[in-house]
Amino acid sequence: MWCSPLGGFPRNRVLRKTLRDYEKGLISYEELEKVLVSSSLVVLGVQISAGMRYVTDGLLDWHDLFRPFVSAWRNVTPTNLLRYFDNNFFYRIPLFTGKPEASSYVWAPRVRRYIAFTEPAEIKVVIPGPVTFAYMSKNSAGISQEELASSIADLLASEVKLAVEAGASMVQIDEPILSDPDISPDAGMLAAELVSRIARSAGSSKTVLALYYGTPQPGVYDKVLESKVTCVSVDIGDSPSSSLKLVKAKGFGSHCAVLGLVNARTIYDDPLDTLVEIATEILRNYDGSEVGITTTTWLDLIPYEYSISKLRNLRILANKLLSKLGYTETSGWGS
Repeated sequence: MWCSPLGGFPRNRVLRKTLRDYEKGLISYEELEKVLVSSSLVVLGVQISAGMRYVTDGLLDWHDLFRPFVSAWRNVTPTNLLRYFDNNFFYRIPLFTGKPEASSYVWAPRVRRYIAFTEPAEIKVVIPGPVTFAYMSKNSAGISQEELASSIADLLASEVKLAVEAGASMVQIDEPILSDPDISPDAGMLAAELVSRIARSAGSSKTVLALYYGTPQPGVYDKVLESKVTCVSVDIGDSPSSSLKLVKAKGFGSHCAVLGLVNARTIYDDPLDTLVEIATEILRNYDGSEVGITTTTWLDLIPYEYSISKLRNLRILANKLLSKLGYTETSGWGS
């Protein structure tokens, strides 16, 4: 059993002020970068000290899930702000004016910068799923939505290949749009096909298809389970009753189970004993050899100090669950 936060972290007070100063032209980019790197190293250290197996650099310079890739690609630009699902958080809608082409890469340089600081943990990279990316963008490229998603998948596959070559041990592919109740099974089928294409470029590194902001419809989830990834991550803590019903009925197929238990959308303490009971119910008939414990979504939706508490809750929850199931850190799912 391993622990890993799902994605990015909130910015600390010093970094927020430094970013504002940079936007006002009061400091240079070099001065901003110095604070950004030091803040990222702190976030790495916090994760490692909390016992996380797979860690990120915190993604502290990311404005949203899509923006780093929009900035790195041609024929796409950020436009108006729109609410990101049902959160008090906004993203800039990507506008595709042609088939996207890479002018630079996002993750490989980051992996090379931070990998020396991650031991004994391993570094994880996070990318937007191609269906979520395409469906949450404006398409003026003169191609269909499916063709746009396929073009995005090709670029993300190259991104992943370079990140893994740089040393990434895990690739997380975020497809939160698949939890939308209005999404069709056809979108789930498309996502499974394109995510599998991306996963092939990861070589021997683990791949995780992450679903969050609710529970997918059963027909969509059936298609998700056809994807050729190592693990499937399901948001359990956001809607425990519906997610419990889904995974008890459908399971995780041939994938390892990753359970999003610690609620990253609230500052309040998690009901750890209740979550242990829910996880135990899910895992009672699970015959996989690996289990991951994670947050319901990214931690950047809550203030910095609460994100640290959520990491502690992840580790405490995993220890409680291991004890409940009779495993240790070095046997069974603890390996």
